[in-house]
Amino acid sequence: MSSFLILLLSFAVFAWAYFFYAKRFEAILGADPKKPTPAFSKFDSVDYIPAKNVLVLFGHHFSSIAGAGPIIGPVIAVMLWGWLPALLWVIIGTVFIGGIHDFGSLVVSIKQGGSSVADVSQHVISKRVKIIFSLFVWLALILVIAVFAWFCADTFVKEPKIVLPSLGLIPVAILCGYLLYVRQRNLASVTALGLLLLVGLIFVGNILPIKAGLNIWLFILLFYCYLASILPVNILLQPRDYLSSYLLFFGLGMGYICLLFTRPPIEMPFYHNWVSSEGYLWPALFVTVACGAVSGFHSLIASGTTSKQISNEAQARKIGYGAMVVEAMLAILAVLSVAVLFNSRMNFAAILKSRGPSALFGDGYGYITKPMLGSYGLFVAITILNAFILTTLDTATRITRYISEELFKIKNKHISTAFVIFLAGMLAFSGKWSRIWPVFGASNQLVAALSLFVLASWLIAKHKTIRFVLAPAIFMLITTLVSLLAQARRYFISRDIMLLIIVILLMGLAFFMILEVVPLISKRRRVNV
Repeated sequence: MSSFLILLLSFAVFAWAYFFYAKRFEAILGADPKKPTPAFSKFDSVDYIPAKNVLVLFGHHFSSIAGAGPIIGPVIAVMLWGWLPALLWVIIGTVFIGGIHDFGSLVVSIKQGGSSVADVSQHVISKRVKIIFSLFVWLALILVIAVFAWFCADTFVKEPKIVLPSLGLIPVAILCGYLLYVRQRNLASVTALGLLLLVGLIFVGNILPIKAGLNIWLFILLFYCYLASILPVNILLQPRDYLSSYLLFFGLGMGYICLLFTRPPIEMPFYHNWVSSEGYLWPALFVTVACGAVSGFHSLIASGTTSKQISNEAQARKIGYGAMVVEAMLAILAVLSVAVLFNSRMNFAAILKSRGPSALFGDGYGYITKPMLGSYGLFVAITILNAFILTTLDTATRITRYISEELFKIKNKHISTAFVIFLAGMLAFSGKWSRIWPVFGASNQLVAALSLFVLASWLIAKHKTIRFVLAPAIFMLITTLVSLLAQARRYFISRDIMLLIIVILLMGLAFFMILEVVPLISKRRRVNV
């Protein structure tokens, strides 16, 4: 199979989706470029701050939603089920579910004054639903922080050369944030300075690797999450994510340029088997590949931070749907990076277990980009991966802090953040990343399903059609509940009590939410008809 043909077909589908399908949905949402956004109407110099430029906000949003998910999930799926099922899910999921989910969540949050998806659920459904949804999201985010903190620390241990560029970007981002917002410097010059310092960090880090144990890195990363959660968003979070986005754009560009020119053939079997060590292709693949196709975490970013910084509703399609498409392009690059590595039917599950998804992506990316990057391809791949794990960590911690303060009535941001870090740290230090990942995937997809139901409720309340969101919501709901049931059975047999309790809590909260939402949507649809 030609990798070049796959790229052409994928790009064509995404172009149609952005310029036509998303445009139709934009008309339904009623994005109004003349209406002031919450960044202006609720300006508070901490969370509600208009971004300096749409590119800055796109970079922040994209870096926050990307993380390691669109790389780790697709690599695992390719090795367990085959590259074609993973590829099809990325494309179809992005166009008809993920893009709609992200774009809709962003616009609805803007129109509701920058409210989170959970807050919106109170306005369009009930206060009880808001409490249930908030609990569900809060638990899912604790899993997110634990999983990605472990991944990042493990990568620091295995690739000590990336420590300096990854952590060194933090003071660079603070400097850039200060120059942009306090000293009012030109965006282009500040960006150039930040990127120059980042390149310097990469160069020095390659010469001076920093080594430490897994637990030490975990502690440092969790402390960083604490700082990123309490500092003003334009001082660290926004500029760091913006600068990180250039890393990914560079990595994507190099990967796709090399694929277009070298056109390596894909000789790996397109399909392995229906059953794998992680379960059946359906539903397991659809929760393994979350980011890159559809991810509930994106709705939390869109409504948690992005909606509070966007300066015009007309930018919502570029940021919401556009960033989802670019993330899908990253996921496709991850699929192709692994698919071109193998040329016969091997024990791919055993290879995955021995090498791990991060290393496999690095191997494949290094192989693809060797004509241009030489021996630095692997280093670039791992640096990119870890930079985006950090963006997921800091944004997830900040959003979990918001939810904790409201849900548990904690007024002090230091206490609420410490509470979040403590719980996530307990999971992360347990070292059960491989067992937490499926739970994270299922909880993430269930958040997406519930967010789509909230979006449907909002559309019905505004007397608008819900045909763009109802079918995706039902599909994601059924898929993730079946996956959670399978995981509950597995953890019960293996007597993994901690993860069994988490899965049961997730299913219980989901069922309570369903009992509230589904009858209301049915009733309102009948009234509107």
